[in-house]
Amino acid sequence: MIGESMHDECGVFGAYNSNDAARMAYLGLYALQHRGQESAGIVASDGAKLRMHKGMGLVRQVFDNEDIFTRLSGRASIGHNRYSTTGSSTANNSQPLLINFKAGQLASAHNGNLINAEDLRKEMEEDGSIFVSSTDTDVIMHLIARSKHGTIEAMIMDALARVRGAYSMLFLTENALFGARDPRGVRPLLLGKLNDSYYLSSESCAFDLIGASTVREIEAGELVRINGDGIHSYKIPVYDDITHHAHCIFEFIYFSRPDSFVFGSNVDKVRRKLGRQLAREHPAPGADIVVGVPDSATTAAIGFSEESGIKYEIGLIRNHYVGRTFINPAQSGRDFGVRIKFNPVKGVLKDKSIVLVDDSVVRGTTMKKIVRLLRTAEPKEIHLRISSPPITSPCFYGIDMPTKQELIASGQKVDEICAYLEVESLGYLSTEGMLNVAPQPRDHFCRACFSGEYPMPVNLTGDKIGQSC
Repeated sequence: MIGESMHDECGVFGAYNSNDAARMAYLGLYALQHRGQESAGIVASDGAKLRMHKGMGLVRQVFDNEDIFTRLSGRASIGHNRYSTTGSSTANNSQPLLINFKAGQLASAHNGNLINAEDLRKEMEEDGSIFVSSTDTDVIMHLIARSKHGTIEAMIMDALARVRGAYSMLFLTENALFGARDPRGVRPLLLGKLNDSYYLSSESCAFDLIGASTVREIEAGELVRINGDGIHSYKIPVYDDITHHAHCIFEFIYFSRPDSFVFGSNVDKVRRKLGRQLAREHPAPGADIVVGVPDSATTAAIGFSEESGIKYEIGLIRNHYVGRTFINPAQSGRDFGVRIKFNPVKGVLKDKSIVLVDDSVVRGTTMKKIVRLLRTAEPKEIHLRISSPPITSPCFYGIDMPTKQELIASGQKVDEICAYLEVESLGYLSTEGMLNVAPQPRDHFCRACFSGEYPMPVNLTGDKIGQSC
């Protein structure tokens, strides 16, 4: 449940040899808006110069007039949607980043978190480097600029060989587009094609919007260069003995859109399987209807309905026009934060025994408010079902989760959480059940937020490591 301080990571999109590449990036970012709503930015190249426009807000708010696209002329571009994780939400931290250095101009956009960014930052600051933002991306750009290698691709690989953690990154020079993915492939990155144009995106749904087809995923530990010579692939030097992937399973549970293709599978199919498995593990005999918390849990709720035979109904309406902030009347005791986002369908819920399906519970505070909101529709019972295991540990690879102490499942048992949420029953999907329906071998997925076992070593003495994408 994203309303409980487990926020989207970032979205990246790139275009090469595309007419009006900046507008293609705009459309791509529009399709990826669910991955970040704090800021948006695009850098475009006309073959001689890189130009940038970025700002705080949604894509349509930042790119609100035609003059912007006239200035961002060219046939290559990269774009970024940001939702900060541990970095602050300021204009300085918005992306892409654009620098001038010895090799010319270079822009970058990053999805993910590094776990050694602070150490690298301190090392370079002591050596005289000056940083303009608190993002991991800034650290990577400094490493590239300091590289002694002679080509830009060698400089990028030199920098990436020193970082640890999760990254799916785009780089843009005057005449080339680059895409890179960390050696464990934590975050998704895909290659698309439309006629003679090439695209890179966090999710395939962005290709669908512009009419491009998905060619393949960028491999874990791969750097691709797209320029006038075509596509060239390079292997990023690895820093340890990596024997398997560590794909973030939350891409299937929550992050990616249901109509996207990531990690080799359709998100909708996986999410429905999660819902079906949840119904097998935690049936709700006697329930009248299944209701999903929109929009991320809708597909899992449909899967639960299909497996259980309990009718699926739309019992919660989501307001899709809620901005990042709104005026909360202080004189009222009502929780407008949830009420402005959701409204129960009283004619559907009244006197019914409800199975309420959601994708996750983090702190539990928002879910408790949703349950109380549903009670105003006078249902007979509310049985809560969660299509992921209990979240017991924070993420260090690009998800904004609270500290371990704030995670409700880290210190309370299921029956205690059930009582706190004021529901008749509560059932979480088991880790075993989740991995059984995952589309790849179980050791190919990162599930540290459920187990506390991290695929890349982290310093657990602090609450967070690294800065946001």
